[in-house]
Amino acid sequence: MKPTSISQLRQWKQAGRKFASITAYDYSFAKLFADEGIQVLLVGDSLGMTVQGHDSTLPVTVADIVYHTQAVRRGAPNVLLLSDLPFMSYATPQQTFDNAAQLMRAGANMVKLEGGKWLAETVKQLTERAVPVCGHLGLTPQSVNIFGGYKIQGREAADADRLLDDALALEAAGAQLLVLECVPVALAKRVTEALSIPVIGIGAGNVTDGQILVMHDAFAITGGHIPKFAKNFLSDSGDIRSAVRQYITEVEAGSYPAEEHSFQ
Repeated sequence: MKPTSISQLRQWKQAGRKFASITAYDYSFAKLFADEGIQVLLVGDSLGMTVQGHDSTLPVTVADIVYHTQAVRRGAPNVLLLSDLPFMSYATPQQTFDNAAQLMRAGANMVKLEGGKWLAETVKQLTERAVPVCGHLGLTPQSVNIFGGYKIQGREAADADRLLDDALALEAAGAQLLVLECVPVALAKRVTEALSIPVIGIGAGNVTDGQILVMHDAFAITGGHIPKFAKNFLSDSGDIRSAVRQYITEVEAGSYPAEEHSFQ
């Protein structure tokens, strides 16, 4: 497989081709996902909950993300690899540059950070310094204490307008991808159509350009609460490789996420 590029994702958006992505945290799963056709992987700070057993993403450090990024890159050398800048790792410009450089040296193709137009200057400065950026709007897990829990975002008209403004500001600043989490389908459609960059949804309906799932949710090995937007692809397929292929097929066909996995 040839290396997947950001420009390739843009071409897919223009052609109306949907794509599947998933989180990965180690060599073995990264290799399996790449072998079965996943071309975009995320080393997410979700590892704080799924791998480390915390009750939020907040304890995750840059060193944690670097470690897992290195492992995933070794397993999937040709995927487009996104890595999260964790909580408070981009609070100042110099801190942002230093931490982003660590992730890029570890093997990331792009860094992902959470927040709206207040991050525009940060996105601009990273892009100027050859660090591609993926934005993250909607339910941003690092803000769980501000939100008062993991809640759907953008249901009120004013909130929806604000989120769209944030998305446009991030794109104008140079962001090349956007993750949109836990928003109503109608809002996800507005954002996806308004942006020229690809939009990857999680809990945002089937109207976005791509989909992403936390791998533990996709195989129903998450302890405790299972998100409404998640589907157990392992239950029908019988093995993990078949489950991954089923996930890709359903995303590309637009049959996943279905209405029962979406918010109105």
